[in-house]
Amino acid sequence: MEWWIVYLLMGLFVGFLAGMLGIGGGLILVTLMVFLFRLQGFPADRVLHIALGTALTSIVFTSISSLRAHHRHGAVRWDIVKMAAPGLVAGTLLGAVVADRMASKYLAIFFVAFVYCAAVQMFVDMKPKPTRTVPGWAGMSVAAIITGIVSSLVGAGGGLLSIPLMTMCNVPMRNAVGTSAAL
Repeated sequence: MEWWIVYLLMGLFVGFLAGMLGIGGGLILVTLMVFLFRLQGFPADRVLHIALGTALTSIVFTSISSLRAHHRHGAVRWDIVKMAAPGLVAGTLLGAVVADRMASKYLAIFFVAFVYCAAVQMFVDMKPKPTRTVPGWAGMSVAAIITGIVSSLVGAGGGLLSIPLMTMCNVPMRNAVGTSAAL
């Protein structure tokens, strides 16, 4: 079978869903790749690890395109990016080390738990206090490290964590999405 055709179709499908629903495709990609990698006979104890790494790699390319568009429209809060970027890089690297050392079973449990939490978060309509603002350097660094770790463990960009954090700090949604693309 020509697997590249299957992967091309998967990319089109995930891209369509991501664009239509306004979500990142990482979680969908991981799920589909685990299924496809198993069909191809990849080592069962590494399938999820390979899917996570592959999804994160694909996010690099889609994020660059998204960042360019959001920057052109003035939607990126570069002050937030500057505060969060070092912690995000550190957290992502730490998360990659943790993911590599985790057994697939526990990595799968964490992935599924995260997907359920993300789904619940989408249904809960929490409004921020009007006085809440973006935390300072220390608070943003901690949030960014946690975002990086979780992103590495679930193979998704940090949007599921960073966008809600920014909106809870009264960053307008347009800026939260643009800034998340930069992160």
